[in-house]
Amino acid sequence: MLKIERTNKFKREFKKLPEPVKKEFEKQLKRLLEKPNPPFHPSLRIKKVQGTDGIFEATITMGVRMTWQFTKNGILLRNIGEHDKTLKNS
Repeated sequence: MLKIERTNKFKREFKKLPEPVKKEFEKQLKRLLEKPNPPFHPSLRIKKVQGTDGIFEATITMGVRMTWQFTKNGILLRNIGEHDKTLKNS
């Protein structure tokens, strides 16, 4: 099982999300953990964040994204929130 770590920024931003988005996040995280290598679950719409080294974005809802990266033992959840704002501060 992959180890899931969260940055302080992720924890802060996650608390601000409405409950329905938090529930959708849990579903999407489960999908990522079930298949953590390409091809990923299609609903995640995973792609590399431009201009970064190993940071990826995944869709939570049409307006909400999370950024994450692989670590030695798992996945580091970096940021979550509105699409443009989240990618800018990944």
